Amino acid sequence: MHRLILATRNANKVTELRAILADAGLDVELVGADAYPEIPDVKETGVTFAENALLKAHALARATGHPAVADDSGLCVDVLGGAPGIFSARWSGTHGDDQANLDLLLAQLADIADAHRTAHFACAAALALPDGTEPVSYT
Repeated sequence: MHRLILATRNANKVTELRAILADAGLDVELVGADAYPEIPDVKETGVTFAENALLKAHALARATGHPAVADDSGLCVDVLGGAPGIFSARWSGTHGDDQANLDLLLAQLADIADAHRTAHFACAAALALPDGTEPVSYT
C-alpha cells in the first residue's frame, strides 16, 4: 500500500478524501499533515489558488518523502473584483474566523443590489512527488 499525504490538518478533509479514494477502489494509505507534527504549516505566499496548493504539496512531499496532495480554495465575489479570493480564510484579519469573515463580506456588499451579488467558489488541487515533479500539468 502506498502512502499519500494530504497537506492539511483538517480531519474532515482527510476523512472525505479517504472515502473518495475508497469509493474509487484505490489502495492508498491517506494521512493528513497531523501525522507529521514536526512539520510546520506552510505559508501560503502564492498569488493564486494554484500557487498556494503547489507550495503546500511540494513542502509536504519533500518533508515526508511521500507524494502529497494539497488544495487551496475560496470565495470570489464578482463585484469585489474576485475578492476575497485567496484571502477568504483571513478576510477579516484573523485566519479561520468564519463568522468575522462573513460579517465583513456582507458589510462590504450592503449597498449592492441582490442582482449584482454574484460569486463563485474556486478550488485548485495539486499533486507533488518527493522528487519535486508535478505529474499533472495545468494552465
